[in-house]
Amino acid sequence: MENKKQILSMQLNVDDFAPASDSEKESLSVMRESVSFWKDGLRRLRKNPIAMVSLAVLIIVLILAFIVPAFYPYDYATQIRGSENLGPMQYSEAEQASMAAGEKVFPHILGTDSLGRDYAVRVMMGTRVSLSVGLLASVLVLLIGSVYGSVAGFLGGKVDLFMMRIVDIIYTVPDLLIIILLASTLKYPLQSLAEKPGFGWINIIGVPLISILIVFALLYWVGMARIVRSQVLTLKESEYVTAARALGAGTGRIIKKHILTNCIGTLIVTTTLQIPSAIFTESFLSFLGIGVSAPMPSLGSLASTAIDGLQSYPYRLFAPAIAISVVILSFNLFGDGLRDAFDPKLKN
Repeated sequence: MENKKQILSMQLNVDDFAPASDSEKESLSVMRESVSFWKDGLRRLRKNPIAMVSLAVLIIVLILAFIVPAFYPYDYATQIRGSENLGPMQYSEAEQASMAAGEKVFPHILGTDSLGRDYAVRVMMGTRVSLSVGLLASVLVLLIGSVYGSVAGFLGGKVDLFMMRIVDIIYTVPDLLIIILLASTLKYPLQSLAEKPGFGWINIIGVPLISILIVFALLYWVGMARIVRSQVLTLKESEYVTAARALGAGTGRIIKKHILTNCIGTLIVTTTLQIPSAIFTESFLSFLGIGVSAPMPSLGSLASTAIDGLQSYPYRLFAPAIAISVVILSFNLFGDGLRDAFDPKLKN
């Protein structure tokens, strides 16, 4: 006769201690292995088709801007006599004669400008200049904003109050006016400096472009500083920060090793979204004539020059305008994908 366990009794059931079967062990196993923050973020980013397409477009743009001009048969500043105002895929009379003699002549894919310069390579070089300005300006914004915001948030109190009031004041400064003033004020000192050995690069970059970079370093970091400060105010109360303080770590080491390293995801996303803003600002200023100096092309200066011949040569405006739109849109979409991938608040 089978013994039955009585209710409320202290009798143990031997069957409860039987070894688990293989199927029961599999049901209790971890369904997903532990991954790091970066691997998890990259996995989420790869699952975002819009972000991946934007990344592919940016890679193509970078190749066209930084690699293709080195192998392109025409130079952005070289004027070809008799080839003025050619349309896309057209040849001059001299080039047609060379082709008739059996020589190979590379076509002008986007035609030439009024000075006989190949327009395709000028658009590629203009894209290089705009991208370089955007990347360099974003690095300046990242360095200045992250350091300023982390110090203000970590120290807190009156120091934080004073530093953030400076940020509020900078927000009220009109950046376009500052650029014009700097361009006029720094023109002659920089020109005299460019004549000295080792400073010839100033003539290549141009005083207006240097003024733009200085303005980015002076004004455009305030948004980054605010974002970093808000992150630091939360992170400085963490247990690992308290432990670092107890072990005698200094303020600089705590900010560098423990605070900013845990803000790296936010810093990358914010910097990526800052790049299109910097590119648009440079293109806008170059369009107004206070950006990149000739003969160095910029997408903004190319668009400004094309306005004069809009009715006769509309493609000259379409090429830089499309390039600006594609670059800015791709950076914005890729930045949104990075934010969705690396922001812990958006994880499922």
